Amino acid sequence: MYKFNLFDSVKKEKVPFVSQEKNKVKIYVCGPTVYDDSHLGHARSAIVFDLLHRVMLANKYDVTMVKNFTDVDDKIIKKMAETHQSLEELTTTYINSYLNDMKMLNILPNTIEPKATENIDSMKELVQKLLNEDKAYKLDDGIYFDTSKDEKYGSISKRASDENSQARIQNNNNKKDQKDFALWKFFNGNDLNYDASFGSGRPGWHCECSAMIDTHLSSKDLEFAVDIHGGGADLLFPHHENEAAQTRLCYNQEISKYWMHNGFVNIDGEKMSKSLGNSFFLKDSLKSYNGEVIRFYMLTTHYRADFGFNEDDLISSKKRLDKIYRLKKRLYGVGSSATNKKFKENVLSSLNDDLNTSKALAFIDEFISSSNDTLDNEPKNKALKKEIIANIEFLNDILGIGYQNAYSYFQFGISDDEKIEIENLIEKRTQAKKEKNFELSDNIRDELTKLNISIMDSASGTLWEKL
Repeated sequence: MYKFNLFDSVKKEKVPFVSQEKNKVKIYVCGPTVYDDSHLGHARSAIVFDLLHRVMLANKYDVTMVKNFTDVDDKIIKKMAETHQSLEELTTTYINSYLNDMKMLNILPNTIEPKATENIDSMKELVQKLLNEDKAYKLDDGIYFDTSKDEKYGSISKRASDENSQARIQNNNNKKDQKDFALWKFFNGNDLNYDASFGSGRPGWHCECSAMIDTHLSSKDLEFAVDIHGGGADLLFPHHENEAAQTRLCYNQEISKYWMHNGFVNIDGEKMSKSLGNSFFLKDSLKSYNGEVIRFYMLTTHYRADFGFNEDDLISSKKRLDKIYRLKKRLYGVGSSATNKKFKENVLSSLNDDLNTSKALAFIDEFISSSNDTLDNEPKNKALKKEIIANIEFLNDILGIGYQNAYSYFQFGISDDEKIEIENLIEKRTQAKKEKNFELSDNIRDELTKLNISIMDSASGTLWEKL
């Protein structure tokens, strides 16, 4: 098993990872609030923690990966009123949309994907227990967590006393302290509420994750509920701070041994095309670019750094990914053998250094260049060809890239009708060659070239790609 080091957001330093249970790791990532289509920020978080998932698997850990869906929230209630949809109709639509987007980004399936609405009873129990132990109190609009009862409040973010930060926390002048936050919001006339002994209403956002972690991940004989808790940098305070406080006081357990947070995504409007505009929605980028291109582009920046999304850099990144597929295309139809040991160790050791993708990608660039050079000099070296394919398959396992058919990858953006037209022209050309009508065959090739289509004749037929 390899040694993995990560930057702990609480300790603010890089530390060696040691799981609580041998060869097992429990990871919890805060998922989306499903009231709209997923955006580039969702994509960044998903790709970052999917990479963590893959690296842990490569390190031979038994991984339990959990990402929740917040499907009860003020924004959802507002959208229900705007669209006249039920909670289930609205959230199911956006959950399915999110999952489809994640599939396009080649995100591994999570072990568990709990919904807040499926864990309401656990949230009620959390609130009731805190009330019973005088760690929460009741006001006219809901049940509030009493932060004064938690001596460690502020230890996660180091920002609890920051007045500017407090503006993000729901305000109520009757609270004992402005740091106190809502565990349960009483029914206020909308259609979304749940009966509870302390008053009908719905859970506050912060208590949802604590309850779901306790239900689906926690082992009470361990010091921490999970090994790694992740999310966007904006969640460190107040969300993760409040999660930690609730779990500490309700379950007498620290919520996570390690904390990981990914940087923000910023849109550079001056470098976005008319087709993408300044849209922050992932679906708009996926219309113009293969999901793997988006994934690879986001992997080029270290996960803790803010990501400046612009189309110039996206195109440059695509050209870098194209090189993997051009190498793969050279070896079309070749089977794989064993991965090159040194190559695997170089890539994995880079990723084991707090997911250092820049270093890993540098090794990959070197591998592509040297592989092409060697193939030029040794075109009949079958063992080498099989090893190269094995190395590319390893990249799929560890980085989630290089998994597509080499020709299909270069056909992205071609409509079904256009594909039919191209295939018909290729079929006519094949027939013309059989009939030794080389003039017609050449004319069809020229016609395909005008359509920006490149063709290559092979033993298995004519292959084509978009130029």
